[in-house]
Amino acid sequence: MATDENSKARGGRGVLDVIATVVSTVFRLAALLIVLGILFVVLEANPDNGIASFVNDIADFLVGPFDDLFEPKDEKLATAINWGIAVIVYVVVGTFIARLLRR
Repeated sequence: MATDENSKARGGRGVLDVIATVVSTVFRLAALLIVLGILFVVLEANPDNGIASFVNDIADFLVGPFDDLFEPKDEKLATAINWGIAVIVYVVVGTFIARLLRR
């Protein structure tokens, strides 16, 4: 009986590990897309390019609450600061949730 309970506990643990990995991956992917969005804005990527447009649309959606957090006069600097803060938050929150799931 005890071995059945142990194997069930390990099985549940495996599921949580998989969920933690998925959560971590999704948050890191979001952070990566935001970083790419920062680069495209700062380096003035062609807005008519499909990839640049797609990445910037997703990044803009992901940073919604962080947009206009700080408003320096330079638009590129504002994007780098505000979106950079969003990247940090996504990585920290994703890591935190993944660690909680793995406990």
